[in-house]
Amino acid sequence: MGNLFFAPWVRMREGYRQRAYWLKKWEITWKNTLVTAAILAGVTAVAWMYHRLSAGTVNIIMFYTIALIFIPRFTQGYVPGIVSAIVSVGCVNYLFTEPYFQFDFGREGYPLTFFCMMVIAVAVSAVTSYTKEQSRMLAQQEKKLMEADKEKMRANLLRAVSHDLRTPLTGIIGASSSYLENGEVLSEEKKRNMVGHIREDANWLLNMVENLLTVTRIQEGNMRVNKSVEPVEEVLLESVRRFKKRIPDAQAQVRLPDEFVMIPMDAMLIEQVLMNLAENAYFHADSGKDIELYIDIGEGEVIFSVKDYGPGIAPDRLEAIFDGESQTGSRESDSYRGMGIGLSICKTIIAAHGGRIWAQNHENGAVLSFALPME
Repeated sequence: MGNLFFAPWVRMREGYRQRAYWLKKWEITWKNTLVTAAILAGVTAVAWMYHRLSAGTVNIIMFYTIALIFIPRFTQGYVPGIVSAIVSVGCVNYLFTEPYFQFDFGREGYPLTFFCMMVIAVAVSAVTSYTKEQSRMLAQQEKKLMEADKEKMRANLLRAVSHDLRTPLTGIIGASSSYLENGEVLSEEKKRNMVGHIREDANWLLNMVENLLTVTRIQEGNMRVNKSVEPVEEVLLESVRRFKKRIPDAQAQVRLPDEFVMIPMDAMLIEQVLMNLAENAYFHADSGKDIELYIDIGEGEVIFSVKDYGPGIAPDRLEAIFDGESQTGSRESDSYRGMGIGLSICKTIIAAHGGRIWAQNHENGAVLSFALPME
C-alpha cells in the first residue's frame, strides 16, 4: 500500500529530472551552435576582405585553422569542432576557390586538406575538452578543501572561544561573589584589588570579542582589508603603546630597521596582530624578562617578530599553533589566558594581507613572526 502511495511521486520526480536533463542538453546545444556560427561568420568576413586584397587560398585556410582552435575552447564536446571543420572546408571550396560559388571537391589536394582540418579539429577538441574537465575537477577539489578548512577553523574557533571564555568568566564570578558575600569584612585595599581584577578580566573579554568579530567578518567576506601605504615604524610603535596601555606592568623592547620602510597594509588590523602576539608572549612566557618586538627587512617582504624568554612552544604544536586549537590539560591551556583564539585571528588577518605567519623556538623561549609583502 505504501509503495502504491509513493509511486506517483517517484515517477513525477523522475520526470522532473529527465526534463531538467534535456533542458540542459538543449541549452548546451544552442550555446554551441551560436558560438560556432559567430566564430565562423567572423572568420569568413575577415577571410573575404583579405581575399579581395590578395587572392591566396593557402592563407585563407590558415584563417579557418585558427577558428578551429578557438571553437573548442568556447564550446563543449567534440561535435562543434568536427562540424566547424566540415563547414570550413566547404567555405574555402565554395567562396575562395575557382570556380567561385560552386562546390568542386575533385580538385587535387582537397581530400588531404579536408583530412588535415578534420584531424586538427578533433585533436584540438579532445585536448581542450580534457583540459577543461581537469580544470573543473581541480576547481571542485579546491572548493571542497576550502570548505573543509573553513569547517575546521570554525570548530577550532568554537573550542578556543569556549576555553578562553571559561577562565576570565570564572574569575569575574568568583571575585564578584566574594565581594558581595564578604564585603563587610574585606578591607578597602582588597575590595579595590577585586574590582581591579574584575575590570581586567572584563577588558580582556571585550578585546577577545572584538577579535572574534574581526576574524568572523573577514572569513565571511563582510569586511574588506583596506590597504594603504604605511610606515612600519609607526605601526609597531603604536601597537606597543596600545599594548602597554592595556597591560601597564608589561615591559617591551623595540628594535626598528635602519632604513625607512613603507608597505601596503591595514594599519589597524596589523596593530591588532602585534598586540595579540605581544599579549600571548607576556602571559604565556611568564618569565619576568622583557619581551622584544622588532622588524627585519627580507627579500621582497617585511618581517615582524615578537620574542619572549619563557618555556617555548612544544615542537608538535609549532605547525598548528595558529589554527585556533587549545591544548586542554597542558600548561598553556590551564594558564591565565588561552592561546587559541588570538593566534587564529592573527593567522586570518595575515592571510587576508597575502602574508605568512609562523612560530619557532630559540634557546630561551619562542619567537612568533609574520611577513607582509612590500608590493
